[in-house]
Order: sequence, then C-alpha cells, then structure tokens
Amino acid sequence: MRLLGTILRWAVGLVLGLVILIALSIPFDALIGRGRVDALTNTSIANPAGPPVRAYLARPPGPGPHPAVIMIHEWWGLREELIGKAEALAADGYLVVVPDTFRGSSTGWIPRAIFQVSTSSREQVRNDLDAVYAWLAALPDVRADAIAVIGFCYGGRTSLLYSLHNENIAATGVFYGMTETTPEALAGLRGPVLGIFGGADASIPLAEVDGLRANLAAAGVEHTISVYPGQPHAFVTGMEAIRAGGAPGEAWEELLAFLRATLQASQAPAPRQVAEGAPPPRSLLGAMHHRFVCGT
Repeated sequence: MRLLGTILRWAVGLVLGLVILIALSIPFDALIGRGRVDALTNTSIANPAGPPVRAYLARPPGPGPHPAVIMIHEWWGLREELIGKAEALAADGYLVVVPDTFRGSSTGWIPRAIFQVSTSSREQVRNDLDAVYAWLAALPDVRADAIAVIGFCYGGRTSLLYSLHNENIAATGVFYGMTETTPEALAGLRGPVLGIFGGADASIPLAEVDGLRANLAAAGVEHTISVYPGQPHAFVTGMEAIRAGGAPGEAWEELLAFLRATLQASQAPAPRQVAEGAPPPRSLLGAMHHRFVCGT
C-alpha cells in the first residue's frame, strides 16, 4: 500500500507540474511572439467597438470595382499561409481582406491557440468583423453587393456565424468549421454556402456534416457540401500544397468555381426570407471538442 501511495503521489505531482508548465507556456509564447501580427498586416481598420482591426489587404490588378472576400484565419491566428491564399485569390480578381480577429495574437502552440479562441468572445469577433465589412463595402474599388466571407477551421465556423448575423453577405465558404444551426436560422442567409470537409476529420463527424447539408436543404439555401475521402481536419494548407494538386488543389478549385458563380454575376442575390413550415430546430453541435478545434 505504501508503494501504491508513493506512485499516486508521483503521478499527481507529474500531472500538476505538466499543468503548470502548460499554463506558463501561454504567456511565454505571447512574449516571444510579439509583433507576429504586425509583421503580416498592411492595413489598420477603424473600429467603433474597440481598437483598430489589423488586417492584410490583397488587391487585384485593374481599377475595379471588384468583388471582395473577407478571409478568416484558423485558431492559430493570422499566419503566413493565409497571406498566400489571399494573394492567390487577388490574382483571380478579388479584393481580399484578412482581418486579425484575435487582436494581435498569433501562435503555432496548441495551448495558446485554445486560449486565443476561448478568450475571444463571439460578440467581440462579430463587432470587429462589422467594422471590417463596413470599411470594405465603402471602398470605391469594391462591389458592395458582392462580398463573400470564407474561413478555415475556427474561421469556417466564424464565417457561417457572421453570415447569419450580416444579411448583406453574398456568399459563405466554410472549410471544416461547424456551428449550431437550424433551418429557421439558415433561411436568413442571403447567398449560397460552400462547405468543404475531410472524410477522416476526427473533430467533425460526418453525421454532423450530413446534418448541415439537410438543414441547408430544409431552409431552401443553395449549397454545395463536399467531403474529401481520407482527408483530415485542416487539409487545405498553404498554396504550395494547393498547387501540388490532390485533395487540397481540388478543394481550392471548388472554391474558385464557387466564387466565380456567386460573386462575378451581374447582380447579387436578394436577401432570403424564412420559409414557412420549417422543421423544428436541430442542433449540429456535437462533442465538446468543437469548442476548441473550431472555436466557440
């Protein structure tokens, strides 16, 4: 028994030590990562709800007016690979703004990524995106009726939430992000939805993807939900991997086709009305891991 008690004390001590080290690693990573966001942004957007929103702006060639895309980062925060995606979209004719929704925080360390998501409230993120949208829609070289929002992981979830909040969004792209939705709520979406998911994603069960597809159909929202067999979460990485082909390249081509069809039309879709006789609400939020993998 004495040996068992000693082993238990050692085990508890090791666990507590690990917890303390992880907790201390978060401010340490913040300290060594100061300036990461500033180094990746080239624009500051006035924000009535808080500090200015730092963002990266990629402009297409020509005078415009251009369709525009708000691109939302993963739970890591603003990083280099997203800048590459923004420049690639700009080369195809879109004015792209990549806002920092974590207000200066970016990381490659999972504990801090969890901390970033859990300490950035939906209201704060929504208000910051409102400032970004208003600024973008007022630019003379932007078509205010042709602004899409797309995002990856946390950003995919956030893009759908923001489109549910802002009825002026013309199209929504969700890369492996999930949120609570009902047909009644989804019926308020103005434009179509593209969903990209991995068939081997351990954080988003395929049953929930099927539920999202069913609820979009029940709401009468035009949508394309694609599942790429064998692909894990966050499989559409940087432009190098996208240009190499395979599933990341195919998913990117699907996004380009979606944006051409929705944003380059002569007239954007009118706001939707909630359909009568919609089915009762159905939650698509599964296990608690969604809170940290795809955001709150």
